[in-house]
Amino acid sequence: MQEQLCPLRDLVARHARGDRTESAIAGLTLLRATEPSPAASGVLEPRLCIVLQGAKQVTINGETYRYDPASYFVASVAVPASGCVSDASADAPYLAVSVAVDRAAIGALLDELPDQLPASPRGFAVNTVTAPLLGALRGLLELLDMPQDIPVLGQARHRELLYRLLQNDDGQLRQIAREVSRLSRIHRAIGWLRAHYDETIRIDELADLAGMSRASFHRHFKAATSMSPLQFQKTLRLQEARRLLRDTGSAQMSAHRVGYESASQFSRDYARLFGLPPARDAARLRARPAEQIDA
Repeated sequence: MQEQLCPLRDLVARHARGDRTESAIAGLTLLRATEPSPAASGVLEPRLCIVLQGAKQVTINGETYRYDPASYFVASVAVPASGCVSDASADAPYLAVSVAVDRAAIGALLDELPDQLPASPRGFAVNTVTAPLLGALRGLLELLDMPQDIPVLGQARHRELLYRLLQNDDGQLRQIAREVSRLSRIHRAIGWLRAHYDETIRIDELADLAGMSRASFHRHFKAATSMSPLQFQKTLRLQEARRLLRDTGSAQMSAHRVGYESASQFSRDYARLFGLPPARDAARLRARPAEQIDA
């Protein structure tokens, strides 16, 4: 496996122009860090992340997932999280690639694959890297040296990478690409919550949106995201409040903007999630670069 990783590291190191580089290939991001990073919070979008050197960890609802060159992280639904680079140095920088998970492209692939739908309830996972997956990634990354070929070959090589990913999938990607699957219906509810995080939510209405009973929706939502719908919404609110707090320095205004009516409740929830009360955290946030979370 090491001999497969070396050329991939060289490609990323050569084309990465900073900590985060949006490449000329749609949906492909290059990641690089020369030291461990502080935890950044936000919403992890559906993505695949393959670490080529160093290590990364992501925490979702108190549970931490670590991945390195022997493993990869994949999310098929958006989920609030915090993440940091845990292993990096100037001599051995953290090098990774992040690839957007395209539901339509996966759905098209499923039409040509055996009809298999393992029952994976979780919307994210850490899985073992395989040689075919790295081979497909190399084919995609090599296009960075031949940008004139990207319009012709980019889509085909991205398709090959998704195919190799599906071969190693525990079922979540197959589910998210099928409109009738439980995970896909939870995905619809997540989309509504993200658009209306500052409103009072009614579980019965969300369950209707997902086409499930109240009890079934609650069970499947928690299985997919590791948190209840109310926890999910609260985390979205607090993450947005933190962003506003960084910009304005006003805890009261931030709390009100995201839907909190009680300042004391906001302060308690905020400290529980981020480890510091709002005012102290605001000073820390303004003293360092803006956060951005990547899978």
